[in-house]
Amino acid sequence: MGKTKLTFLGTGTSQGVPLIGCTCPVCTSSDPHDDRLRASVLVEYKGLSILIDAGPDFRAQMLRSKVTHLDCILLTHNHKDHTGGIDDVRSFNLLESKPINIWCQDYVKESLKREYAYAFPADGVLYPGAPEIHVNRIGGGVGDENGAKPFFVRSNKCEETLVWESGFGFRHLPPAPLEECPPVEIIPIQAWHHKEKKLSVLGYRFGKIAYITDINLIDQQSLDLLKGLDVVTVNCVKREPHHSHLSLPEALEFFDKVGAKSSYLTHISHLLPCHKELEAELQAYNPTYHVAYDTLTIESEEEQ
Repeated sequence: MGKTKLTFLGTGTSQGVPLIGCTCPVCTSSDPHDDRLRASVLVEYKGLSILIDAGPDFRAQMLRSKVTHLDCILLTHNHKDHTGGIDDVRSFNLLESKPINIWCQDYVKESLKREYAYAFPADGVLYPGAPEIHVNRIGGGVGDENGAKPFFVRSNKCEETLVWESGFGFRHLPPAPLEECPPVEIIPIQAWHHKEKKLSVLGYRFGKIAYITDINLIDQQSLDLLKGLDVVTVNCVKREPHHSHLSLPEALEFFDKVGAKSSYLTHISHLLPCHKELEAELQAYNPTYHVAYDTLTIESEEEQ
């Protein structure tokens, strides 16, 4: 039996920690656990290397964790701290001679097309050196009573091969047959970035590990998809209520409802205590609750 591995590439909020110009105890902490890049994780699941979110710190995260292979990127939503590094997939286009597959909801795709218009030219002809990406639709979700629909991803081995030609860009050679790349099912978890359901956010379940961030509301239907987990994550920015994120009491209530063997806070701001103090507080509440930090890796046995 193999393992599912999740590595926290970033565990900070939209501005990261330390915050520019801030002199609070968290932002001036000497503990490396209090240095937080924007929220993102790398999941190794059933032989695939899957990135969730590519924010402004994407390049730094790839270099720090020495990532040299990606099969695809899953996006939770369209905010810049989760999509601001998409241009840097160009490095993987060159490194692996493959385009990058991105999976997201329709409204996120439309946002990408506006923000990275040069990667989606109307005539289909890319400017030489523009990122080579394929954006794939995650169905369901907004307006669908059944929520977001499970989908299948594959190894990038079965994408066309890119061959760089100076002055032209990439030539595209035929891909390997699909039968060489077995499909791997991903279960999206529908949630909301606002209590009035104004912004859809997707979490993702990989076997017995689920990654959830940037939520403020989650329905029972989605909670039911989180049963039997070894590991779950959720966002928390401060103790008090927030219009688009969970407060600390709400995050703990979420962990209580899910009942995973281990639970981790992420998307953490400088408005919460330093890592050591916050970890001790969570441990006193429940010894299976933890504070995630950048580069932390957790594992779970894969389901058969």
